[in-house]
Amino acid sequence: MSTVTALSRINELSKDELAMYRQLDPEQLPKHVAIIMDGNGRWAGQRRLQRFLGHQQGAESVQYVVETASRIDLPWLTLYAFSLENNLRRPETEVSFLMRLLRTYLVNNVKRMNENNVRIAYIGRIKDLPQEVQETMQWAAEQTARNTGTTLTLALNYGARVEIVDAVRDALSKIAAEWSGQLSLEELLGKLSEQHISKALYTAHMPDPDLVIRTSGEMRISNFLLWQIAYSEIYVTERFWPDFRGLHFLEAIREYQCRERRFGGLGNTPKAKAVEPEQILAH
Repeated sequence: MSTVTALSRINELSKDELAMYRQLDPEQLPKHVAIIMDGNGRWAGQRRLQRFLGHQQGAESVQYVVETASRIDLPWLTLYAFSLENNLRRPETEVSFLMRLLRTYLVNNVKRMNENNVRIAYIGRIKDLPQEVQETMQWAAEQTARNTGTTLTLALNYGARVEIVDAVRDALSKIAAEWSGQLSLEELLGKLSEQHISKALYTAHMPDPDLVIRTSGEMRISNFLLWQIAYSEIYVTERFWPDFRGLHFLEAIREYQCRERRFGGLGNTPKAKAVEPEQILAH
């Protein structure tokens, strides 16, 4: 996106969003933000509403956040929309409603995605979803395929442990094929590397998340992108997802920019006075 286009999109932010954006360093924005959208049911419960109304309101929050992300030219946004565990544990009526809500969201928002230059993609065991849902997903992906701004990835029927299992199987299969099946099991496992697994993940085409946001105050990852978020910054807000807006998204990015990312290193901590190991053991 050109500088002129980027500036024009920033001017589409609301007054409060623009004030928050001006507190950010545009050169240090994350490339990839992943969000665990949590709290729809509790949001509805606090208002003595049926759970499906919380999910419905949560779908509106998705579009608010997606449009804010596109206006600041965020390359990648991944949303944890529907987990494998939810598929098994939720009542069948609720799962059915969520599937209908997904189809409705896609049909109603493709036009807005195109207006905001957003491309939609998916990760997870998509083939296990109902056929009519898959068809709508494919249609939305085709309709937005030429967009060059934010890539919105919905994690659907997704679980990180299953993803890793799928990736290991795929990686081992490719290594075996490369060596024409001539390797013993021990030799095959010996050739397996982190790079092989990373290239076989559902997310192989995108960078690892810089920032993970979780709403509703829960302090857990919930089986989301376990491999990819090894060095991601994590931001937790008490706000339920249906109340989460673009302003809160920018607040999370501001907090992210205040942190020092170390990627497993020591960072810029002051150097301690040099002491020989023998001197320490002597004490």
